[in-house]
Amino acid sequence: MFGDTKSECREEYNFSTLVAVPPACNQLPKISRCGLEGPSLKEKDTKMNGPGRFWVLAIVLSGMVLSMSGCNQLEARDQLNKGCEAYKAGHYDEAIEHFQKSTELDPNLPMAKTYLATALAQNVVPGLTTPDNLKTANQAMDIFKQVLSQNPNDVNSMKQIAGIYFSINDMDNAEAWQKKVLAYDSKDPEAAYTVGVIDWKKAHQNKLNALQAAGLNDDGKGNVKAPKKVMEPLAQQNAPLVDEGLKYLTMAVDNRPNYDDAMQYLNLIYRNKADVDFGNPTAVAQDLASAEDWTHKAMDMRKANEQKKNQGPGGITMDNNGQMH
Repeated sequence: MFGDTKSECREEYNFSTLVAVPPACNQLPKISRCGLEGPSLKEKDTKMNGPGRFWVLAIVLSGMVLSMSGCNQLEARDQLNKGCEAYKAGHYDEAIEHFQKSTELDPNLPMAKTYLATALAQNVVPGLTTPDNLKTANQAMDIFKQVLSQNPNDVNSMKQIAGIYFSINDMDNAEAWQKKVLAYDSKDPEAAYTVGVIDWKKAHQNKLNALQAAGLNDDGKGNVKAPKKVMEPLAQQNAPLVDEGLKYLTMAVDNRPNYDDAMQYLNLIYRNKADVDFGNPTAVAQDLASAEDWTHKAMDMRKANEQKKNQGPGGITMDNNGQMH
């Protein structure tokens, strides 16, 4: 739901057409690579006064620094390429090592930090809150935040951070970061969809907690037979979540008319709305009718999307996220 970073990796670097990597630093000619020959400098040094020798030494040292810097940049790109290949092969630990080396060799290399954070994010196990898993999650998010400090409008980093928070069940922060995406692009369908899903998850959990405490199960139809002492407090608790969830899921479908997943969650959140409308039989009936309507729309759209996918043109295609396949 949060984007395919593998295709991003391919778009940034065309590995099949890259020029061969130059020799390693220890194989480069000594200083003469910068056009300064060692023997001639030594010979001139005997004929120079103190200030002259100082400036020659400064020039030599500057050449050495430039040479080392250029070599590091080349090696950093080599490490980045190797990391992308390992990532595409699903070898995330190996990719992390290459991306880490790349950032160390050239801290200013574009995308190196993004790829490192993305590879770390792949090692975050959804739903697992062990110290090691949380440590990996925080490492990835910290790097994405470093990227954002240099480019505050990097939507990919915002989405990645939101996705990691979602994976470790921190729904409040996941929602907050998706709303940052929407503040930058109000028509982003995935961000709107995710906010709606989070609202549904919170409302659904509230309902399960209330019903289970009373020894009841959710019937998915407004729970009209449940006692008022259970349903009325639940309605007050869930009303803001349901209203916001409907708003954002509707926004997702408006901005992507074939968004079948958002349609399915509209079905689910209308069933939560039936709980909120407890005590109003007419409203409950309308909520359930809307839920059924969105269920059918989601099923029909899913079939249409699958048919379109199967009948699509050969070669490279682009999905709704702008990713090439």
